[in-house]
Amino acid sequence: MTPVHDRTAWLQGGKAVCLQPPTRVDRIWRLVLLGPPGSGKGTQAELLAHSLGACALSTGDVFRAARGHPAPPGSAMAVAQEQMARGELVTDNSVLALIRERGRCLRCSGGFMLDGFPRTLAQAEAIDALLVAENLQLDAVVSYELPTPEIIARLSGRRTCPACKSVFHVETCPPKREAVCDRCGGALVQREDDRPEAIQVRLEAYQSATVPLAAHYQKKGLLFPISAAGLPAEILARTLDALAIRVLGL
Repeated sequence: MTPVHDRTAWLQGGKAVCLQPPTRVDRIWRLVLLGPPGSGKGTQAELLAHSLGACALSTGDVFRAARGHPAPPGSAMAVAQEQMARGELVTDNSVLALIRERGRCLRCSGGFMLDGFPRTLAQAEAIDALLVAENLQLDAVVSYELPTPEIIARLSGRRTCPACKSVFHVETCPPKREAVCDRCGGALVQREDDRPEAIQVRLEAYQSATVPLAAHYQKKGLLFPISAAGLPAEILARTLDALAIRVLGL
């Protein structure tokens, strides 16, 4: 049976609770997912959620859900919203405080996969301390890897519908009519950050932050590099095989 994940508490924080109880799982998994833009990390998070029963917890989803919804005064989300409104990056301390507000999600009996946090060594050290305080331990840090030319090809070919948010690719998943959304008929566009020159800047920023982060988890024996080449089902199979062999010893 496919697990049903309700992330109400994760997306809203505060006193919010999930309406759907976590699905019973044979083993609780607690993972961190890393990967550059275009590696398909978000897709793998959803596939792993169905395969392992763990809930995919994305900080990006939290911020997107918070847009246009006033946060309680003094909350971590209110502080983060103020920073974003000023055009600033949300600080490490603010993101960590936001996750602390959602501590019940880290203790979920279904397990979790953190997607989008940590992004830096400082954030990794902070989440390490938070998990120790919660008496929790990571099972693995899955790092999806893909050569830069393949990442640029994936992202530069992506086309998005501003109206319904559907995503297509000019080569691997083209719309039935060129530049027209199959779902709503809207005009498809290429996002500014999907242009090759912007992608290169994003990748350089990711690499500068992630190299020390990966080294941190490598020293702990938690880092699992996984090739992100191929179809999503193939990448999922590689991930599950690595977890079964290196964590479960199967």
